[in-house]
Amino acid sequence: EETLRAHPSLRWMGPLLRRPWLWHLSRRRVALGAGLGVFFGFLIPVLQILGAAIFAVLLRANLPVAAAATLVSNPLTYAPIFVLAYRTGAAMLGEPVEPDKAEALVEAAEAEDDRSWVDRAKAIGKPLFLGLAVFAAVGGLLAWTAVHLLWTLAVWLRRRRGAHRRRSPPPPAAQ
Repeated sequence: EETLRAHPSLRWMGPLLRRPWLWHLSRRRVALGAGLGVFFGFLIPVLQILGAAIFAVLLRANLPVAAAATLVSNPLTYAPIFVLAYRTGAAMLGEPVEPDKAEALVEAAEAEDDRSWVDRAKAIGKPLFLGLAVFAAVGGLLAWTAVHLLWTLAVWLRRRRGAHRRRSPPPPAAQ
């Protein structure tokens, strides 16, 4: 909690970060946080934590989960995500995949200069941004659904074990 509050891109939110519902662990808030984080992690490869944090506050989602889920895109995954997003977008638009553009994306993703990535991404244009938008929407929905299903399964298993223990006769006393 304190680490997130001290994060440079979140410090401006000051008093908002003291809201208890931002840190509450409930199925709805955690699932929404995961969905938002994955959505912004794919959609905005730069400043994704900021986007997820703003919407977590607006929609009352779990802020730490939203921030952590943005890490679906990180320096290790940028290149594969960009190439797959470009290929997906090109296929959806019916455009041919140009290997030079995909290679330029990999180089830009591996470069430390954010400007380089932005300039090259703009040059590639619609296929890349369409692919990222599709990944964001599908990934966000999958993350939200997965958290809901896993949470429900965990609660069901916990209740089932509790009911099983209540029905079992106590073990015989040692003599």
